[in-house]
Amino acid sequence: MTPGVPAAGTRETFSRPAGGVPADVSSESPTAGSPAAGFPAESPAATEAAEPDAPEGGPPEEEPRRRDPLWARLLIVFGALLMLVSGGLFVGYKLLVARASSSVTQSDLLGDAGNQAAHHVNINGPVNILLIGIDTRPGQNPSDLSRADSIIIAHVPASHQEAYLVSIPRDTLVSIPANPQTGWAGGNEKINAAFAFGSQNGGGIAGGVHLLGETIKAPYGIGFDAAAVVDFAGFQQVVSVLGGVDMCVDEKTTSIHIGFTADGKEAVPFRQDADLNLHAVPGVTPKVYEPGCRHLAPWEALDYTRQRDLLANGDADYGRQRHQQQFIRAVFKQILSAGVLSNPAKLSRVLDTVGKAMTVDTGGIGIGDWIYAMRDIGGSDLLSIKTNNGQFNTTFVPGIGACEKLTDTSLQLLQSVRDDSVATFVSAHPDWLAS
Repeated sequence: MTPGVPAAGTRETFSRPAGGVPADVSSESPTAGSPAAGFPAESPAATEAAEPDAPEGGPPEEEPRRRDPLWARLLIVFGALLMLVSGGLFVGYKLLVARASSSVTQSDLLGDAGNQAAHHVNINGPVNILLIGIDTRPGQNPSDLSRADSIIIAHVPASHQEAYLVSIPRDTLVSIPANPQTGWAGGNEKINAAFAFGSQNGGGIAGGVHLLGETIKAPYGIGFDAAAVVDFAGFQQVVSVLGGVDMCVDEKTTSIHIGFTADGKEAVPFRQDADLNLHAVPGVTPKVYEPGCRHLAPWEALDYTRQRDLLANGDADYGRQRHQQQFIRAVFKQILSAGVLSNPAKLSRVLDTVGKAMTVDTGGIGIGDWIYAMRDIGGSDLLSIKTNNGQFNTTFVPGIGACEKLTDTSLQLLQSVRDDSVATFVSAHPDWLAS
């Protein structure tokens, strides 16, 4: 057992607005036990802190992740602060900059893992932002470690005309550098453990971000100009302030977290046994998200984007990554919509909520400068790229479990991020762009 990593715990439940059963609750019920059967046990370092997850790398069954929407909290949050311009029109620019600057918790997260360390800071040229989703839940024991649920690299080319989102699968096998300050001796592990090892024993959020940044920089050569960490509760609040989000569901998705009894009461539709197999709970119909475009209430958006076990295409964690990135784009677009930007009161609430939900490292550059530099990037300019083209490339490592390995083409993708040639990569691999 690897020391210092939280063990699996119990699954959390979602809260949703009071009321009856949503109008679109499906009566379809999935086959019990279909998802996570037969996977090897994960090492403690890769075991989710709040909800047991099956090791990544198999059929539809990947790690039944505890709470997810962290990826989202990241970019929606960081993006909301960095992009306050729509169609070239500034909306109360100075006022908004002041609001954003005062609302957001700023800290030196990257340390010497950042590109600006010991250098003159500027925002010219290509920019890489490390976006990390964690899940520190209300009432969580302060001694419990939080691991990186989502790891996204937001790459902005030198033109500052668009941004590419590249997810690193949380079960990617990497060598995590030693961190004497927190007692981590170094070694091979799943990349999501880097944040935990860096934050343990007093390292805190800054220690977690620093070690994760070093873990990415060492093998892939990618340094970061800024970073943002957002948690689950904050993400939920941001979506609530927005009043939900418009999304297009691209595959039938059955929730393992939210279901309803015949009399309309909310209940968990599946239970998970010690071997991480799912079993349908009698009398509970799971919430089902059918393909199509619609407005999702905050609780629906949150639930949909955290599913990975019962996806119709059987793409498990890769499907969830794609849905997370689609969600980021949808929320970002909504934040930049006229309905928000032209409503000072609503925008103020969004920025206040964003500020409370995240911690950012701006790389020594003022938020106002970030906003101005990224002014031409709109919601439709966020392009998602599928790591490993959304396909499993699993290997079993004794003592760790089922891990993902990046393919040669994925390594080329990361090299293009490093060299600011992502547009060239996309031209050569158009099918890697997520819709």
